[in-house]
Amino acid sequence: MIAVGSILRILGGGIYFYGFSVFFLPLSQDLGLSRAATSLVFSLARAQGAFEAPIAGYVMDRFGPRPLMMMALTLTGIGHMLLSNVHSYFALVVVYMGVVSLSFHAGFMDAPMLIANTWFIRKRTLAMALVSGSIGIGGFLVTPWLAAAVHTFGWRQAAFGAGFAFLVIGLPLALLVRRSPESMGLRPDGDLPASLSDSSRDENQRAEPIEVSFTLAQAVRTKPFWLLTGATAIRVLVLSAVNVHYVPIMVWQGITEPRAAFFLAAQAFAAVPSHLLFGWLGDRCNKSNLMAACMVTASISLVALTFIGHEWGILFFIPLFSVVESTFPVAWSCVGEFFGRKNFAKIRGSMSFIQTWGSVIGPVIAGAIYDRTHSYTILLVACAGLLLIAAVLYAMVRKPNIKAEL
Repeated sequence: MIAVGSILRILGGGIYFYGFSVFFLPLSQDLGLSRAATSLVFSLARAQGAFEAPIAGYVMDRFGPRPLMMMALTLTGIGHMLLSNVHSYFALVVVYMGVVSLSFHAGFMDAPMLIANTWFIRKRTLAMALVSGSIGIGGFLVTPWLAAAVHTFGWRQAAFGAGFAFLVIGLPLALLVRRSPESMGLRPDGDLPASLSDSSRDENQRAEPIEVSFTLAQAVRTKPFWLLTGATAIRVLVLSAVNVHYVPIMVWQGITEPRAAFFLAAQAFAAVPSHLLFGWLGDRCNKSNLMAACMVTASISLVALTFIGHEWGILFFIPLFSVVESTFPVAWSCVGEFFGRKNFAKIRGSMSFIQTWGSVIGPVIAGAIYDRTHSYTILLVACAGLLLIAAVLYAMVRKPNIKAEL
């Protein structure tokens, strides 16, 4: 299950998540758009995902993740094919919002994390890290090919090929997804079925993990729900602003577009070992302090990128900023640990409704700042400050007591 979710995220991460930055400049130049206008398309798609998240959470808790994954793959694939033939800003908005991104967030972001939370308890953070880190693998393996295709054949042909890949590779994989270990007579963490005698199980498997089970109504009345939601919303805002404008930021620093695409791939690759490290640490240490430390580290990286500049600043920035994305599985593992498995998708969807607005406004603000100042300095310094605020919020997170808080 983790392998299937990871491969689908490699595909989505390489083409959609990191790929938008590769399409950014050629698409805006072809259609004669400003950077703010181009960013707005991406942001509107994220706003759409925010409204869909609570509904998707309800559907996945009721029917499992596979139906939404199949829908997302079909629409994203067909949408990229249609995207290759847009010739106006209106058509771009309609195709990108109405088809490409219509169910991407639910199928590629929420569903794989639900799989990790459903199939694992003791190793939840590591399982989520493997799934979440796959986005970076996609950026490292798939995005450079996408960039090469854009450079060689043009962004339209590359978009059509990307859509074909979603349909041919993704759909057969999604058919392998199963709802839960219990639906197959199994147990979380790969433990042997309870029907087997104790003598056939090792001591680790005999120790049943203690699970809580908050409803959505109970979860929203706790402090950790809002602290995690607020801190992650800030983190998402910063990550989206930087990722969408990643290639333009590097060009602003004096780097060529092909080399900027290389740095984007390096950024994605740096997130992979970072995900695995924090996934391993997250199951063994205080998650709140770990996330707070990551935000401080990322803040320092943005300051270095701004004031050191050029390749030395970029080389310092890449590994340190990778922790922003690598903190995602730790945060969602907190949600699973704090509130349980039964209503995880609904609780995650409600959090995502708020958090996703960060990815809505971040890229647009970044584009507007550049259009007005022809510089990314103000944006990067502001993002560094926001990450420090997120660090404080994460440091305040504590596990809720269902009896004490409700």
